Amino acid sequence: MRCALARVRPVVLDVLAVLVPGAAVLLAETDSWFSLLSALIASAALVLRRWWPRLAVLLCLPAMAGGLGWPPTVVALFRLGRARSGSPWLAGWVLLVTVVAVVPVLLRESLALPNLLLTLAFVLLAASGPIIIGTLIATRQQLTASLLRLREATEAESYAKAETARAEERAHIAREIHDSVGHHVTLIGVEAAALATVSEDAEVRDSANRLRGMAKEALGEMRTTLGLASGHRAAVSVQAIPELVEQARATGIRAELSDEMESGLPLPSGVDRALYRVVQEALTNVSKHAPGSRVAVRLSRADGMVRAEVRNDAPESPPQTGNVADMGSGAGLEGLSERVRMLGGRVEAAPTAEGGFTLLAALPLEPPG
Repeated sequence: MRCALARVRPVVLDVLAVLVPGAAVLLAETDSWFSLLSALIASAALVLRRWWPRLAVLLCLPAMAGGLGWPPTVVALFRLGRARSGSPWLAGWVLLVTVVAVVPVLLRESLALPNLLLTLAFVLLAASGPIIIGTLIATRQQLTASLLRLREATEAESYAKAETARAEERAHIAREIHDSVGHHVTLIGVEAAALATVSEDAEVRDSANRLRGMAKEALGEMRTTLGLASGHRAAVSVQAIPELVEQARATGIRAELSDEMESGLPLPSGVDRALYRVVQEALTNVSKHAPGSRVAVRLSRADGMVRAEVRNDAPESPPQTGNVADMGSGAGLEGLSERVRMLGGRVEAAPTAEGGFTLLAALPLEPPG
């Protein structure tokens, strides 16, 4: 509605700018055909005032000389003031209109000095008034636009400062996490390497080497996540889930993968990473809470949804609860659920009747914006 009014308004103003002065000219009483004709031509020439305001004023000068040119000239001078706001040449246009209006009067009549001065003052005021009003309106619009740009620039600067502060805070947190957690992960890798070197048991050496590899991988992924890595980004996608399952098997979990995804069809990056994290979190929980159990990992894609289901049987032996309590805060599933919900999906986690546990995540192929 507003757009339509904005398009119609200039047309209406142009029509009124021509009709109103023309009507004023026709209502005036005159016996001179030159005055009437020149005034009507000047009124029609007001259509040009938007593009050529000086030409519109020039076309009004014959009507001013004829005595009926004031209605169209006032409109033309107003538009000239808006178009040439602040120009020193506006005074020249005022003087030109004044001379054209006064000279014919002086040629027809002999005015006394007081009357002459009064006539000059009236004509100067009548000629300069529209230009001054047009200049003031144009200046006000320019100031309003400048204030709007200043406000937008101030808001942009405030936003940039806030973003910079947040970025600095995130960088500080990232450095703190890297320095503290990275130190301990590095020590785990060093201790695992030392254990693999001094141990005579082949099984212990294999476990220590796997632990060292996982510590190295965890450190690299942490650096990548925190934006501190300079090398290649670790693969965190559905394509890397078979590697997760192999790692779980190496720790003693009897894991089986059933991939029913349509090969060759890409997934949105957020959904791709979320599915990887779902399987990773589920296998981590199995290793902590149900060691030695049988695990079935199933990936499927249908009806515009992708699903990752991880189901494990009851553990063959209860986990060592003291060690499990030290290994995590219990917030993994909560964070995982929040990640999936942000992508428009859902997470269902519940124990089974046989004593096992099921974790199911379903995400849409087209997450909400």
